[in-house]
Amino acid sequence: MFRMPAPPTPSDRDGRFARPDASMSLLTTVMEHSLDDGYAEAARAKGREGTSRLPGSLRGRLTLALGLALATTVVTVGAVTSHEAEPTLAKERDALVQRVNDSTTAADRMQKQIQDLRHQVDRAQQQVLPNGSESSVAELAGRVGTGEVSGPGVKLVIDDASGTGTGGSASDPRLADGFHDTGRLRDRDLQLVVNGLWQAGAEAVSVNGQRLTALSAIRAAGDAILVDNRPLVPPYTVLVIGDGPRLVPAFQDAEAGRYLKIIQDSYGIRSTLTVQKKLTVPAALGITLRYAQPQTSEAPTAAPTTGTGAPTP
Repeated sequence: MFRMPAPPTPSDRDGRFARPDASMSLLTTVMEHSLDDGYAEAARAKGREGTSRLPGSLRGRLTLALGLALATTVVTVGAVTSHEAEPTLAKERDALVQRVNDSTTAADRMQKQIQDLRHQVDRAQQQVLPNGSESSVAELAGRVGTGEVSGPGVKLVIDDASGTGTGGSASDPRLADGFHDTGRLRDRDLQLVVNGLWQAGAEAVSVNGQRLTALSAIRAAGDAILVDNRPLVPPYTVLVIGDGPRLVPAFQDAEAGRYLKIIQDSYGIRSTLTVQKKLTVPAALGITLRYAQPQTSEAPTAAPTTGTGAPTP
């Protein structure tokens, strides 16, 4: 019996459709191997190339060789230079050490000479100025300002008028433009007051802790008052060693006391003068008593040239 052939399926006609078992095999392969074998091989090749740090091209290798040669040359030259400079540095160090040792020896020798001279001065002072004498070294140092002095005296506090402004002149403050309407104390005012205290019988004077000597100067820098180039700020405290009950009226009745009263009334400058049972006037800074000679009755008293009127040694 003759049979008719079966009609062709779509997969048989155009070859685009696989058999069912072939399709299942392809799906299984895709699920088990998500990355194609070709891609995996390319990734493995790239990984092997990336782990290599040496350049692959000839130009890169030549550049690397040149850099290594240059670094080796620099290190070699530095080592050779350092080795050659070691003897010179050693000589300079030895010379410096020798200079230090010589200077130390000279300083020790000079220190010994200073100590010997001090001992000689002490022996000479003990021979000329015996202990307990009124002309002792301590009393002389206190008189000339190189030593601290304690005793009865007076305390004078001078302050600017309240609400004062600026102005004045260091040469002649009371006649300067702009000063007449202010109540600031000037260096000329303080000079007159201190000189009046000396004339009234002061034995030692200090202003805001600055001891006045025969070498002291009261000057001005702008609106600031300077004592021995040290600026002071108001209020100005003047400590005076002396006979307070006698010194106060002597100062107030003299020209300096009357002048202080005038500037109080005219410019509002404030001041208080009180007698103290015990005061301490510090020693002057930066002054050393080197020599002195007795003052005879025939020798005239030198006029003060520093603006303070301090007695000369």
